[in-house]
Amino acid sequence: MHHRSLISIIRPRRLGALTLPVLAALTGACGDDSGSDTAAASGGYNSAGSDTTPGSGSASDSDAATTGWDPSGGATTGAGGTSGAEPPPPDDSGDSPETGSSGGETSGTTGEPTCDEQTPVSLYLSPDDSNSTASPVLVREAVLSGWGDLNFVPIRPWEFLNYYSFVYEAAKPGMITVTPEIARIEGAPEGEYVVQIGVAGEAIANADRPLLNVTLVLDESGSMQGHPIEMEREVCRQIAASLRAGDVVSMVGWDTVNAVKLSGHKVVGPSDPTIVGECDGLEAGGGTDLNGGLTAGYELAQQHFDASRINRVVLISDGGANAGVTDIDLIAGGAGGQDEDGIYLVGVGVGTADTYNDALMDTVTDVGRGASLFIPSVSEAKRMFGERFVQTMMVAARDVRVRLDLPPGFEIVKFSGEEYSADPTEIEPQHLAPNDAMVFHQTVSTCAPALVDDAASFTVAVRWKDAVTFEPRETEVTRPIKEVLAGETPMLKKGAAVFEYATALKAYRDAPAPTTLDPAFAALGAAEAVLPGDPDLAEIRKILETLAGG
Repeated sequence: MHHRSLISIIRPRRLGALTLPVLAALTGACGDDSGSDTAAASGGYNSAGSDTTPGSGSASDSDAATTGWDPSGGATTGAGGTSGAEPPPPDDSGDSPETGSSGGETSGTTGEPTCDEQTPVSLYLSPDDSNSTASPVLVREAVLSGWGDLNFVPIRPWEFLNYYSFVYEAAKPGMITVTPEIARIEGAPEGEYVVQIGVAGEAIANADRPLLNVTLVLDESGSMQGHPIEMEREVCRQIAASLRAGDVVSMVGWDTVNAVKLSGHKVVGPSDPTIVGECDGLEAGGGTDLNGGLTAGYELAQQHFDASRINRVVLISDGGANAGVTDIDLIAGGAGGQDEDGIYLVGVGVGTADTYNDALMDTVTDVGRGASLFIPSVSEAKRMFGERFVQTMMVAARDVRVRLDLPPGFEIVKFSGEEYSADPTEIEPQHLAPNDAMVFHQTVSTCAPALVDDAASFTVAVRWKDAVTFEPRETEVTRPIKEVLAGETPMLKKGAAVFEYATALKAYRDAPAPTTLDPAFAALGAAEAVLPGDPDLAEIRKILETLAGG
């Protein structure tokens, strides 16, 4: 077993067909046709309660291959050009939203790419996961706290689309709904379109969710003194408030030594006094042996592992590890393979935007197939572990794979997710949470616009595994392009606003100037016109205006 440290890391990114180095080995200091009648309780999506979902298709309960899927993992349809591009400069750690694909073979005489007007395009998409949200929260805190410096703030566009709410219809239990949209942006070049895809799971109330096996791994090192330890206590108390009778909780505190506080404690109900007492008693102490804490936490989680429950390790820290070695194999081994249950890691960053080490937490949660969050305030703790507790902690569909089929000549020129490729084996499947949606927002362009006629269509196909039985399922939705162009919804305009916001933030971070924010203001205004009073758009406007005025 190779022990690879995560204390100082290079964030792995899988952009298109290119896989960057996984980690620097360093140690030391730092769709179903019908929707659910239950509305989603919080952000991500909502159920309209209707019997039909616009844009959602019928799902198959078998693993029979459909067009474009190969049961062995390969693609059966052609793909236009190669996928992926060289990643942005290393200091961006792969947070660029523009992970374009090149558009076909190159002419030997002119050097210009040729236009393939014969081969339909199939691209496989991944958003990283459906509920990591640290990046937009770090941006908000950095800008509105008065600190105002985005130089050390990560900007991962997929997390912005995770954090802000999109109204898609919920699926029936065990199923998925798919809503594909396509639009033309005013002033865009000929043949350029915006495509947005919403992939939503079922809606589950906290009282109806399956029981949990939760292991809290709690940082009590010296760097946690002050605001970070206060936020850790608050997160711990909010988790306790959202637990229900029958859940099982274990707790380990760590600095340079580990202290098991609870082992296999059966919860008596919300805000169990035993758990709340341990939360209130957390204290900042000495050094930070993160690896020791995680090792003890995973040992507890394995000891009480229950295949009938969702098993979670929740790591809460300011990310300032300075002792011991964090072993990636420990986390990856616990996460389980694609055909087996596992223990999924939720990483919760606490503290302030100017001191929090995001890179560490983002990496361990990526390996642990879970969410990376940042909690700077009591209100954010209540939002993510109160209102969104089910969304943060549960799994509605496992190993979700999304395929986008387009007519010949198309390519992606801007992409909101973490990776895409013409080869499905290069795309890592992701889990989808209840009360949540994966939202893909991309700009596509065709070198053969004449092929986009009345008969032209596009398809979104999704494969996944049942959250409990691991039974393979799939759904596919095909829509005529011109018909969908005429029915653009507010969600696409909101997606465009969120995507342009993230893109503009990166441009502003790299070269601060009010003009770099203009595209974001324009997309925001278009979204506000169809979604007046939307609180997410109001927050985005406040942050943009603060930067523009600063």
